[in-house]
Amino acid sequence: MTDHIDKEYLAKRQLKRGSAGWILLAGLGVSYVISGDFAGWNFGIAEAGWGGFAIAAGLMAVMYFTLVLALAEMSAAIPAAGGGYSFARQAMGPTGGYLTGLAVLIEYALAPAAIVIFIGSAVEALLGFNGPWVYAAFYLVFIGIHLAGAGEALKVMMVISGLAVIAILATAVALIGDFDSSRLFDVPVTDAVGASEFMPMGWYGIWAALPFGMWLFLAVEGVPLAAEEAKDPAKDVPKGIIGAMIFLLFTALLVVFLLAGAAGADAMGKSAVPLVDALNFAGHGTLATVVNVLGLAGLIASFFSIIYGYSRLVFALSRAGYLPKSLSVTDKRKVPARALIVPGILGFLASLTGEGDLMLAMAVVGATVSYALMALSHILLRIKQPNMERPYKTPGGIFTSSIAFVLSLLALTGVYAYDPRAFFYTLVLFAIGAAYYFLYSKNRLVAKTPEEEFDMLAAAEADLVTTSP
Repeated sequence: MTDHIDKEYLAKRQLKRGSAGWILLAGLGVSYVISGDFAGWNFGIAEAGWGGFAIAAGLMAVMYFTLVLALAEMSAAIPAAGGGYSFARQAMGPTGGYLTGLAVLIEYALAPAAIVIFIGSAVEALLGFNGPWVYAAFYLVFIGIHLAGAGEALKVMMVISGLAVIAILATAVALIGDFDSSRLFDVPVTDAVGASEFMPMGWYGIWAALPFGMWLFLAVEGVPLAAEEAKDPAKDVPKGIIGAMIFLLFTALLVVFLLAGAAGADAMGKSAVPLVDALNFAGHGTLATVVNVLGLAGLIASFFSIIYGYSRLVFALSRAGYLPKSLSVTDKRKVPARALIVPGILGFLASLTGEGDLMLAMAVVGATVSYALMALSHILLRIKQPNMERPYKTPGGIFTSSIAFVLSLLALTGVYAYDPRAFFYTLVLFAIGAAYYFLYSKNRLVAKTPEEEFDMLAAAEADLVTTSP
């Protein structure tokens, strides 16, 4: 049973159409991820050695690329602000849609908490202070920018991301002449099963390094969350997400090869700021100082863009009735203010733990569950709705999304191998969220099917157009 929803309800829950073309969407995809190039991924070398981590990162690159191709098809066919939730709801009904949305929400709510803790450490290194006031200041400032409007926020994200990209490219150019392939294999070989000079921690090390391979691409799947604000969703979202993924593959290759080859894999596996340490090792002290400052821009870019992502997901889940409906009300700028503020408060509270690594690992658990469900959605939609209009079609079809499905399940187990505590904590959050749905919101949905919701949205938008002066 669903609530009766009139046009006034949906009229108060409209995003600003046409705010973003494909270049801005690609920039959004890069912004989601770019902080991962500056730190975090390199701890995978400590788990697996350079060769083992290269295998883990390669597997995760394949997972993300195949998933992105599947998402490109679904986002063109179902251009809704809910992203993966909207796709899963179309494929698996309300329950499947909610559980997918819940997994993404766990990822997108906890990732900013982790990143703001890392931002605090960077601020301390640069200015000498850190703590809850720093976390609160960043949440307040960047949620405030989002409240100004989607187009304005996306443009600010492009500028911040551009600074971070410049830092990565400048580092790569500086280190090319210092590259020595022998330094890739300076991690001591252990007695683990399958251990060798190439993969010194053996097969188990590769398994435990999978979450760090994900950090090079984590959250790029959030581009479809901007679908309702795209100029031409059927064309712009696929081009944006694929363009972002190709660029991120390029930056991942640069940092994984050049940093370890210039400064040594063993040193990079222990570094808190790998770009800075690699430049200092190679004698580029001035550039290292500049990159240290721009590294903060990379962290801010991801923090800023993931706030955008969680707000659009909360907006979509609330508008459909899965979450309290008040969270999806938009203001005169067509901004979902409450969907920005409420999760931001919860993220700030999570950041007070100071455990950035734990928040990050829990976000990865949510991510891998959502990837499996999104890949499964693509498979089911191809089987159940073969005649659906698909402006973009995934190369390889079901075979491609099946690869993403299998690798996402493998990545999920990798989090358990690295940090069982994060694995079980996230399952507790998932159970709480599922209980809320089954005991409360399941009987308060706006529409029984996504088709009903989309039809009502289209009617409400048309009514707004005809009544506007």
